[in-house]
Amino acid sequence: MPASVLERPCRILALEPYYGGSHRAFLEGWRERSSHEFTIFGLPAYKWKWRMRHAAVTLAAEATEAVSNGQQWDVLFCSDMLNLAEFRGLAPESIASLPSILYFHENQLTYPVQKEDPRDFHFAFSNCVAAVAANICWFNAQSHLAESCVALAGLLQRRTDYQPRDAVTAIRQKSCVQPPGVDIRTRKASAEAAGPLSILWSARWEHDKNPKVFFDSLRSLKRQGVAFTVTVVGESFRSVPTEFEAARREFSEHISAWGFLPRHEYVAALHAADVIVSTALHEFFGIAVVEAMMAGAYPLLPNRLSYPELLARDANPENAEFFYSGTATHLSARLAELAGTSRRELARSAQRSQEVVARYAWSRRAPALDEAVSRLLESRK
Repeated sequence: MPASVLERPCRILALEPYYGGSHRAFLEGWRERSSHEFTIFGLPAYKWKWRMRHAAVTLAAEATEAVSNGQQWDVLFCSDMLNLAEFRGLAPESIASLPSILYFHENQLTYPVQKEDPRDFHFAFSNCVAAVAANICWFNAQSHLAESCVALAGLLQRRTDYQPRDAVTAIRQKSCVQPPGVDIRTRKASAEAAGPLSILWSARWEHDKNPKVFFDSLRSLKRQGVAFTVTVVGESFRSVPTEFEAARREFSEHISAWGFLPRHEYVAALHAADVIVSTALHEFFGIAVVEAMMAGAYPLLPNRLSYPELLARDANPENAEFFYSGTATHLSARLAELAGTSRRELARSAQRSQEVVARYAWSRRAPALDEAVSRLLESRK
């Protein structure tokens, strides 16, 4: 039911313990385009484990003060970084009783770890408890929802007693997929371009993004004498995989851009790319890949994770051309093939993927999210 059916805009209290990166981009992107009214209580994106431990207490105190100053809301919205059950136990009744939506950008059951140390399942179970406490759970992709339920069932099965297995069924029944929005100006197929193939790799500089396969494929291209330029961008942290520095030296003559870029430079890099490559071993959604496709880059993605879903491959069998097996050998072969393809033809093929991911534009996602909130309120009447 559209938001206009409501007597007035819905007042949403949004709680974000990790107000940075994609979490912040999601809330700000939605708020800017929403027909509803938002109040956002956010904490700096720093020390995520500590944020998950203290956020319920900190944000409940902030909410209590706001209520004492006369503020009121209709819906409670939060991300997976908040233990919603703890928050509702600490918040004033006027907030604790609000219909609530829990958004899963990621989860702590399947989030990749570099070292095979035992996981701290406290955070994973916090996700479970929060989901049980929510009225509705939103996941950013169907693959994310499915893997979360499987992983949670496995976790509970391994417990010695009091296994709340019904929780998995309850969570699945009240969950749905609500992808995030993306705001990138699209690029149309243009006149024939000159120069080498422009290859983009855009991801966090961490091991789960599998940079070794990407750089190994570039080495193969270099040995074959294939002309290319490469742009390697993304956020890096204290511990950067050693592959990056070695690759920066090895491919110095091919590099167009390297490292973290300001937003306007990043968008320019998207529009300059002929091909966007992913080598990820783990991905909850894939915003960087969607942004690049929306900008007009030809996608070359491993045949796994959320990628078949993003490109609606099952409904569009011709989109199988955008996938490779996941190996460096296959990736380098496909890149060499694309390097020999005219840029006009490449851009025309890329336009197909661009049209598929157009459904993730904020102009479409914001009204869909607004309507979902309105339906929740209507169901409570």
